Amino acid sequence: MEQQKLPNATAVLVLGILSILGCCFYFVGIIFSIIALVMAKKDMALYALNSEMYDNYSNLKTGRILAIIGLVLNIIGIITLVAFIAIFGWAVMNDPVLLQERLNEMQGL
Repeated sequence: MEQQKLPNATAVLVLGILSILGCCFYFVGIIFSIIALVMAKKDMALYALNSEMYDNYSNLKTGRILAIIGLVLNIIGIITLVAFIAIFGWAVMNDPVLLQERLNEMQGL
């Protein structure tokens, strides 16, 4: 029997890459990561049923790993953002002069 490609392996790989690139855009990367992980879970279950039938499992594994890395990076980014807001306040986010003043105060300058 001829080997087939897993239906979502390429999509998982692309979404995994986009999840890492999306970590600069707050929640966009998390959305890509979650979608990639759900799709990967479905394809991994399909592969587990009949592993000899599919030949691009390595793309699926790579995409899943990238999605996990992207999810972790996005969570770290959001935690950093929340900590920044908690330390400096919301007003500092839009005023670079006020941010510089607060940073100078923290450094004792």
